[in-house]
Amino acid sequence: MRKIIFIVSLISIGLVHHLQAQFTQVELFSGFDKTDFIFLSSSTLNARQTLSLNTLAFFQRFKDKESQGFDEIGVQPTLFWNISKNIAIGPSLYYNSFAGYSERLSAKFALKNSHVLFVIISTVAHSEKTGTSYAEAFAQFQLNIPTNDKTCLWLNGQLLTVWNEFKTHSRSYQQLRAGVSFSEHQFGIGLDFDQYGLKPIEKSSFGMYYRKTL
Repeated sequence: MRKIIFIVSLISIGLVHHLQAQFTQVELFSGFDKTDFIFLSSSTLNARQTLSLNTLAFFQRFKDKESQGFDEIGVQPTLFWNISKNIAIGPSLYYNSFAGYSERLSAKFALKNSHVLFVIISTVAHSEKTGTSYAEAFAQFQLNIPTNDKTCLWLNGQLLTVWNEFKTHSRSYQQLRAGVSFSEHQFGIGLDFDQYGLKPIEKSSFGMYYRKTL
């Protein structure tokens, strides 16, 4: 199955580059407890910029053998219809190594300027594995403060929560990053907090991250 997901990731990445992506970002986070790799891209599909393809692929591996049951792979291409400059809706097909395949419908609200990015995505989905529906809320923020013509200070954060049948906690995380960028290379320190299940099993990890915007 991991080979299938790897192939899907390559197809998505290749499609995005073929479409001359407007935004592509990769991040590697590694600490004493786990290693994360995240690929994120967004590309417009038409001249009016009303349609866009967003692709997310990630891999998470814990270093402690007792925690490796929480190792996780995910791939999600989303087709967004941009209703306005700040609001978009669209469907996606998501594969997660824990939950299997699901069909999703998301609404996105985004605010962006040269120094601040703020995104909220609300999602309703149907899981093929369990045959039930679930709700998901995701938030992202980025703040950069230029220190000179080439360097910036950065503060980044991502938050996710997933609720099965809209009432039972399934999965959450909070990811915080603080660093500096130089010539499109960003690096610094990071904290990850992960929660799993109805009575959440909690995991935390401190480490270093490197992020590149292509």
